[in-house]
Amino acid sequence: MKRDEPTASWTAVCGVDDIVPNTGVCALLNGEQVAVFRLHHENEIRVFAIGNYDPNSKAAVLSRGLVGNLGERLVVASPLYKQHFDLQTGECLEAPEHSVPTWPARIDAGKVWVGT
Repeated sequence: MKRDEPTASWTAVCGVDDIVPNTGVCALLNGEQVAVFRLHHENEIRVFAIGNYDPNSKAAVLSRGLVGNLGERLVVASPLYKQHFDLQTGECLEAPEHSVPTWPARIDAGKVWVGT
């Protein structure tokens, strides 16, 4: 469910240092909750943005999940039922029909930006 349409604009969510490494925060963008994660992976800082709503538990909790990897995939585990969501694609590994949307994310000038 990646939002591949051209990014019309970028929204600054927070300072990159406002997110504790290897955790997430929740941002409200255009009325939708977005989970934004800061990961230190292979000596670089990367950011990801996925929907915060976990369709398995029907709760907006993904920004509070534990991040890690399953093989080569960077994932967040939902804090409620522990399903894993791919941070690049939004795919729910245990139940692909419950995948979540993703947004492009980047770091620029010390801020985290999410494409809307």
